[in-house]
Amino acid sequence: MDLRYPIGKYEPQPFSDRQKRTWLQDIQFLPGMLEIAIENLDEKQLNTPYRDGGWTVKQVVHHVADSHINAYTRIKLGLTENNPVIKPYEEALWADLADVNAVPINISITLLYALHTRWHAAMLNLPAEAWNRTVFHPEHKKEMSLYYLLGSYAWHGKHHVAHITSLRERMGW
Repeated sequence: MDLRYPIGKYEPQPFSDRQKRTWLQDIQFLPGMLEIAIENLDEKQLNTPYRDGGWTVKQVVHHVADSHINAYTRIKLGLTENNPVIKPYEEALWADLADVNAVPINISITLLYALHTRWHAAMLNLPAEAWNRTVFHPEHKKEMSLYYLLGSYAWHGKHHVAHITSLRERMGW
């Protein structure tokens, strides 16, 4: 198994109501899945990288919160503006900022519960045509539909949960 991609890389899917519902549930339930993944880990375990050269469990949890704050903003921009340019950010640098080490991960878990409640509600009853709205990602130099973003972030959450759960399995935690 490639420890960088324990569930494989994100593969876009053609639009379907069934796939949309699955991804919306992934967004809805991600905070609980992440909370279960870190349950009963001690400080040493939280400071263990999920792979050689990878982030620590603590960094992964805070990263998911950082990333999904950006994702929520990107979706809202896409719903309210015509093909807005979204702001990339240096996620590796964010993972090394002081708050990541100073703030307990339960703060990011709590943030994710609130954020995902709002995010899920914003997307739940969108008409089908809304999923075709786009944002422009300047780093990748391409338009991305809101449906693509939904799938990407649904995958992203499960991807990082799998980083933690596969580490736990390998370490016998």
